[in-house]
Amino acid sequence: MTDTPNLDEGHFQPLDTDRLFPRPHSNHAPRILLLYGSLRERSYSRLMTEEAARILTRLGCETRTFHPSGLPLPDDAGADHPKVAELRDLVGWSEGMVWSSPERHGAMTGIMKAQIDWIPLSLGGVRPTQGKTLAVMQVSGGSQSFNAVNQLRILGRWMRLLTIPNQSSTPKAFLEFDEAGRMKPSPFHDRMVDVMEELVKFTVLTRDSKDYLLDRYSERRESAAQLSARVNQKAI
Repeated sequence: MTDTPNLDEGHFQPLDTDRLFPRPHSNHAPRILLLYGSLRERSYSRLMTEEAARILTRLGCETRTFHPSGLPLPDDAGADHPKVAELRDLVGWSEGMVWSSPERHGAMTGIMKAQIDWIPLSLGGVRPTQGKTLAVMQVSGGSQSFNAVNQLRILGRWMRLLTIPNQSSTPKAFLEFDEAGRMKPSPFHDRMVDVMEELVKFTVLTRDSKDYLLDRYSERRESAAQLSARVNQKAI
């Protein structure tokens, strides 16, 4: 079962555990970017990200939140638009992300999708999101649903993010936050804490070996110029 004549032996590599578990480990605070999908004054997806950011801070993370007000629709402005540049800079800074969207008409909001659409799949031969971690959350005005988180998972895979297994879906969100905008004690709060714990663990576990996790046989066989041409092709 070792007859593999189609392999390019010059680029085929056995598992390298030293690269998979490098020493020493990074000891800086994990850098987490949070995105939310509503511009309402009392936005429950924003309140959820604020609560998540507090937990992440308690877990030793450095967090930043992108506020989407003023972000143009995709393709309605250039990449040099200040809000687009801000979002892309934050994505580059981050080691992991949290995406939190309301469910509207059975799907994530357009505000949420617009932010993701402004994140480039590639810049030259570099994919700015791939290998980073992602946690997904949604809030609903009615009964519990998973439509938005399921869609966010699809987008996370498309952006080549390591989307963690756990997720948060909070129904009737208007009942889960007090007048001050703080999340009340509940199993939904506990699940959000679970998700943030898991995100931090996966981020710390994978960030030092990200380059090796993304080292692919097919891409080792390509030159940098060929790779850039392929990932940036205008048509298939």
